Amino acid sequence: MPLRQVRASFTDRTITVYQAYSPEIADAAVAAQTFVAPFKRGRMTWIKPSFLWMMYRSGWATKPGQERILAIEIARDGFAWALAHAALSHFESGTYTGRQQWSEHKRASPVRIQWDPERSLTLAPLSHRAIQIGLSGEAVDRYLDLWITAITDVTPLAERIRCHVGSGRLDAAEAELPAEHVYPLPEPLRGLIGATELQRSEFSS
Repeated sequence: MPLRQVRASFTDRTITVYQAYSPEIADAAVAAQTFVAPFKRGRMTWIKPSFLWMMYRSGWATKPGQERILAIEIARDGFAWALAHAALSHFESGTYTGRQQWSEHKRASPVRIQWDPERSLTLAPLSHRAIQIGLSGEAVDRYLDLWITAITDVTPLAERIRCHVGSGRLDAAEAELPAEHVYPLPEPLRGLIGATELQRSEFSS
């Protein structure tokens, strides 16, 4: 598997990302089908297409302030806008011509990209990476007001999978995982976010 590859659950029109919040923020978001107070627009918000990376980050929905897991369906054209207006959180010589170019690009971009080790069912790090996308400023407004098409509380699913894993029933846990596939990215976006290797499935998408 390529080191950096966007994998996600998606349809022809939407892609699913995950976030973890407190019950107060989660309840309000599910009711409004977008993020409203006490959610704060002024802060950077991170969306994650990888379900298992979200489980790692939230400790299977047990960490304070991350007790509820939300699956957010967003428009694919919005996702493309986010990637097109993104900068990597850290300088990489293979993606930027120099630190000055990266610094200027980062300063002008409302979106941040990080690649962190993907996780297994036991939350052990894997050799390939999962993408995290940080939204701020204009990107947050677009996310809340234009991109979100549905918000679903999937905390019960997370809890069931955690129980399967804790009891050693990895096959049962695997069977309940959301299906994630290689997400098709055009070459310009792939280069911009530091993704690697064109996949056969992307040619046919």
